[in-house]
Amino acid sequence: MKQEERKELEAKLKEKEEKLEVQLEDFKKSLDFGDETDHFEEEADEAEEFGTWMGLKRIVNRQLIRVRLALSKMKIGTYGICESCGNEIERDLLLADPESPHCKNCKLKRT
Repeated sequence: MKQEERKELEAKLKEKEEKLEVQLEDFKKSLDFGDETDHFEEEADEAEEFGTWMGLKRIVNRQLIRVRLALSKMKIGTYGICESCGNEIERDLLLADPESPHCKNCKLKRT
């Protein structure tokens, strides 16, 4: 992988990391579970909202972990190497999914 492509991917990853961190903070701010509920419908709505929030938070946390792992791999020089087979991850795949830990073939095997 060329140095300029690597820098471009690193910039993409850092930008994505920042967006995910902001998204997690926004989730925290948007939750409102006050004691002012006086109807079972309101309590049910809040419980449903909380369940949705937890699911979304889990997804965003996983994405953030993948991004941070990819950035760590860049620092130690193992970025772009498939975790399953050890082959180089295809350039077009990294451009589409910079935090991908697997090459195309291994991704297909995992599905």
